[in-house]
Amino acid sequence: MPIGNKSHPEEFILLGFANHPWLEPPLFIILLITYPMAMMGNIAIILVSKLDFRLHSPMYFFLTNLSFLDMCYTTSIVPQMLFNLGSSKKTISYIGCIVQLYVFHIMGGTECLLLAIMSFDRYVAICRPLHYTIIMNPHFCILLVSILWLAGVIFPFSEATLTIQLPMCGIKELDHLLCEIPVLIKTACGEKDANELALSVVCIFILAIPISIIVASYASIGHAVFKIKSSEGRKKAFGTCSSHLIVVSLFYGPAIAMYIQPPSSITRDQPKFMALFYAVVTPTLNPFIYTLRNKDVKGALGKLVKSIFNFK
Repeated sequence: MPIGNKSHPEEFILLGFANHPWLEPPLFIILLITYPMAMMGNIAIILVSKLDFRLHSPMYFFLTNLSFLDMCYTTSIVPQMLFNLGSSKKTISYIGCIVQLYVFHIMGGTECLLLAIMSFDRYVAICRPLHYTIIMNPHFCILLVSILWLAGVIFPFSEATLTIQLPMCGIKELDHLLCEIPVLIKTACGEKDANELALSVVCIFILAIPISIIVASYASIGHAVFKIKSSEGRKKAFGTCSSHLIVVSLFYGPAIAMYIQPPSSITRDQPKFMALFYAVVTPTLNPFIYTLRNKDVKGALGKLVKSIFNFK
């Protein structure tokens, strides 16, 4: 459908927390603090993973991809949120809405798949340690990342394209903080059953299948760990997985609550809080989760900071 179609307005009004205006000033301050933290934390993870030879392994290769995704993911929505929260004009152009829709969902879908690949990496490391370097060789890791990026683009792209075909019938107000597929489907007029069905199919590939891989991987890991006789060995094995498990819980929990149910059953404020959580809170916390629970990353960060100050 052409962008200039009369059923689509030139801009949308993002209502945000219009029903709770007292939330906007503290939310603006929180975003103003957390966004730079998320960017600096993820940039630091990428830098230390590239500069420290001890971190040249599949796990940190996937972690750098995760940090890059988080940066793009957050940047696609937070600057617009800050602009709207800090001014009385809470609008986004139709073109801007489409761009945000595509970037936000492509990055989010790719991250869903990446977290599943990272769980497979932990499975091989713990359950097949003698074959780890053979299985998770650089060529195979690059192939995995290439496939997940391709799938992460195709499925969300197709669903976003179907969503923007829906007529808005002159509706200019979106009761949300950003342009998100379930909210646009709920707001649009006309027949929406096909869109809801397509969204369910996409969620099977982007959410259900990765979750199944994660559950299967950690079930095998748990079985293998409990066979380890040494308590120190069990502690070390669980330590290599704990950071990833925390990140998975923080990301998938809100995403499942938002996307598994039909858009028509979504309550008014649910999408706003869910979006804030998986698009702002999780990308901000991820670098700290991996840093605070990982001696190698903490050591590499310390060396990076020292080298910066010595250089100055």
